[in-house]
Amino acid sequence: MQYRRLGNTGLKVSEISLGSWLTYGGYVEEQNAVASIDQAYELGINFFDTANVYIRGEAEKVVGKALSKYPRSSYVLATKVFGNMGDGPNDHGLSRKHIMEQCDASLQRLGMDYIDIYYCHRFHHETPLEETLRALDDLVRQGKVLYLGVSEWTAEQITEAVHIADKKLLDRIVVNQPNYSMLQRYIEKEVIPVSEKHGIGQVVFSPLAQGVLTGKYKKGELPPAESRAAQKDLNLSHVLTEENLDKIEQLKKIAVEEDLSLSQLALAWILRQPNVASALIGASRPEQLLENVKASGVTLSTDSLEQIDEILNA
Repeated sequence: MQYRRLGNTGLKVSEISLGSWLTYGGYVEEQNAVASIDQAYELGINFFDTANVYIRGEAEKVVGKALSKYPRSSYVLATKVFGNMGDGPNDHGLSRKHIMEQCDASLQRLGMDYIDIYYCHRFHHETPLEETLRALDDLVRQGKVLYLGVSEWTAEQITEAVHIADKKLLDRIVVNQPNYSMLQRYIEKEVIPVSEKHGIGQVVFSPLAQGVLTGKYKKGELPPAESRAAQKDLNLSHVLTEENLDKIEQLKKIAVEEDLSLSQLALAWILRQPNVASALIGASRPEQLLENVKASGVTLSTDSLEQIDEILNA
């Protein structure tokens, strides 16, 4: 496993990290969830991601319990605040009240004294940005949070947050968590350039496009019974298109030439970006990690990168 600095900080995280969205705390049996976390740790993954809103705290409980057997200094743990955690008017968003209350609630569920990275899960248009940033700064000063991040913020929102933090001498955002894959590249145009300018790194989610870039789905065939596309409460129609499936068939040929699986190719392609600190994957079974971690340290040939660009831009 290779490690990278997170943005312009001294913190080093594994190139492949393990998330818990759509997996732990309800969708996957706890035994498999814990086994996957243990496998990840053994493979050198030191970066684990969850959120308060994942099954309303249940994922945090599973992740915290699984990691409790390891030295706290040996891993980096991230969680998030924003989503609905109750039915009251102040049970969501990025107000000072919600942030402070949810940070303490997350720490209790995780069974930990501090959170390494605390993300604003989305941008909140109803809360003044300075209020949010001051609350986050207070959490850092209290020692409850070490680093601050955002998820799915626009380049303009990130820029405004940096300017306010600098003007008011508040702790800066150091990481953004966007959706980024071969099939979702919106951050390349504005978010990455702005992030590079301000020393902010990317920790990307859905690098395999919710499993579409594993090659398990094929044109004219029903999705595998245990796949995400087969779940009634998930809609993958926006990525599971005929056009994308055609691209995937072409990408498979490049993967063979590089002696990689399609998922390894997709992850190595993500990690070609120096601004990306880590690619966040999910795992419902420990064996899924064995293949994906091999993407760490892979350098794709110039010829392969050019061919991939042609395929994706077609």
